[in-house]
Amino acid sequence: MTGAPPGTGRSEDPLGGDPRVRSYFGDRYPVLEQYARLLATTGVEWGVIGPRESGRLWERHLLNCAAVVPFLAPGSVADVGSGAGLPGIVIAAMKPEREVVLIESMARRATWLGEAAEALGLTRVEVIRARAEEIRSLRVASVVARAVAPLSRLINLCQGLVDDGGEMLFLKGRAAGDEVREASRELERRGLSAEAFEATTVEGVQATTIVRVWSVVGRAGKERLES
Repeated sequence: MTGAPPGTGRSEDPLGGDPRVRSYFGDRYPVLEQYARLLATTGVEWGVIGPRESGRLWERHLLNCAAVVPFLAPGSVADVGSGAGLPGIVIAAMKPEREVVLIESMARRATWLGEAAEALGLTRVEVIRARAEEIRSLRVASVVARAVAPLSRLINLCQGLVDDGGEMLFLKGRAAGDEVREASRELERRGLSAEAFEATTVEGVQATTIVRVWSVVGRAGKERLES
């Protein structure tokens, strides 16, 4: 997969090349910069991201996703409904030592994700073309998802992927607190607890709202609750 030449389209994005962004990502910035170019070129061509997004990739997408990284549990990560690799590829780019599984049901998107990961040199990324609920053998420390479904449906899709002691981290909008309240019965039924909080990255960039979900009963207790 080839992207545009360095600098192509960056003038449209006010944070492209911004010193604050470079400082935030440190030595991983070149990989994120290359990923931004892929999103703005082949990502748009393949339809994994809308053409209007290319001028706001850093704030709306890359930094928004990067905010979740400090809250990941140690170990492997699965990104459910990965789409354009947000947040999965951002996580893999920032933490190349982590095993990151990108779960995407649409063939075109799954193919693009595989080619993008290879182009970025992310050797510990695996792409699985499937729906999360179809996967039976995968267990990870952290499950992440962004703009996939309401919270009550997300926990139904994702809980089976979480290993004991792991958690789910969902990137949400400003109504995240309402979603947590609305899902309270489902959370209780599954032996889960949840909290919504805001995470920041670069000064002046809007904080990311994250819903963290974790088990309060363990896998054996969960199975008893669901039986």
